[in-house]
Amino acid sequence: MIKYFKKSAPVSITKSEEDQKLYYKKLKWQVFISATLGYGLYYVCRLSLNVVKKPIVDAGILTESELGIIGSTLFFAYAIGKLTNGFLADHSNIKRFMAIGLLISALANLIMGFTSTFLFFAICWGINGWVQSMGAPASVVSLSRWYKDSERGSFYGFWSTSHNIGEALTYILTAVVVSYFGWQWGFKAAAIVGLLGALMVSIFFHDTPESKGLPPVNKDFDKKKTSTWEEQRGVLKNPYVWLLALSSAFMYISRYAVNSWGPYYFEAAKGYTLTQANSLVAISAVCGILGTASSGFVSDKFFKGRRNIPALLFGLMNVFALALFLLGPKNMWWLDATSMVIFGLGIGALICYLGGLMAVDIVSKKASGAALGIVGIMSYAAAGIQDIASGYLIENNKTIVNGVTIYNFDTISIFWIGAATLSVLLALLVWKKT
Repeated sequence: MIKYFKKSAPVSITKSEEDQKLYYKKLKWQVFISATLGYGLYYVCRLSLNVVKKPIVDAGILTESELGIIGSTLFFAYAIGKLTNGFLADHSNIKRFMAIGLLISALANLIMGFTSTFLFFAICWGINGWVQSMGAPASVVSLSRWYKDSERGSFYGFWSTSHNIGEALTYILTAVVVSYFGWQWGFKAAAIVGLLGALMVSIFFHDTPESKGLPPVNKDFDKKKTSTWEEQRGVLKNPYVWLLALSSAFMYISRYAVNSWGPYYFEAAKGYTLTQANSLVAISAVCGILGTASSGFVSDKFFKGRRNIPALLFGLMNVFALALFLLGPKNMWWLDATSMVIFGLGIGALICYLGGLMAVDIVSKKASGAALGIVGIMSYAAAGIQDIASGYLIENNKTIVNGVTIYNFDTISIFWIGAATLSVLLALLVWKKT
């Protein structure tokens, strides 16, 4: 198994310099497109539960607290997996790494489409969380292996739109499937999409330029004096990486507050139907594509590769959007839609900056996966805590009067907006480094 996932051995260079350029250009675009679409389909398999939460509660199958616990199994498994798989990805055949992860994620979703018990849900969702953590490290390592320093920020930003693509597919197409065929098909549809994605990755994703008879792209991979393990130990000792990870953790609380509970909130607090509620959250996913895609490009072109100023601006946008989302009046669709537009733009950019790029920028490219792993374990541990806390706070702040359920989201509002604010403040502590 270790041998199967081991990084590919270099192949002798036989092509002329001109042929090398053409071949490299073709392969790096295949890597980028398959990484972006493939990781987007990872998200379809990750977010399927969020679409079906309200139908499952309404059917009396599970409670909000149980769904919060189930959701947290993915986040906690993902957090641990993000750290370990981040370190392993630096040493691995990332093509096999990414394809196998998506394949198992699809199978976990398929099983959930045929069961309705709390225990099986928790086990399958936890397994899904672990294999989900194989996608991002493989993608980020591919950017370090195939793209030069001068272009990595822009392509990292474009790659980061993958989660928005997955979210949009989930909150629009999966919601429509569920509304017609029932909540079980939310998982089954995600499984079908995931299987197709695993096939695409296995064909078009590539491990290293050296394994294709091309020279290494980045000078970090030419270094013989320091091993990958030594570079990774340096990442562990870097306090700025840990500060960025903590800032990302609080940002992820706000991110998954909307992703995990946004549809539920729109239905319960503002009276929208399942399709309407998921369509509103889908707006944030679509707008997130613009925020994420432009983030790396904007910082590369207008701030000379510095991420601190744009990270602050997008962080403040996130705080404002959450306040509008949670504190705005009912029966004002345009206001709710506006809050999702601003949230999508802000959180999309922050996922790029705080969720990986700023940490990757300040470490050796041989240890990109390790940096992403540290940020990942902090971010998704916080997301898991958020899911449990949010489920508990929602269930324990509702009352039933004459058969009608009345919700009080005051505590939730403080929790979610406060987390976004703390993220902004923590990011200021690494201002000079980023």
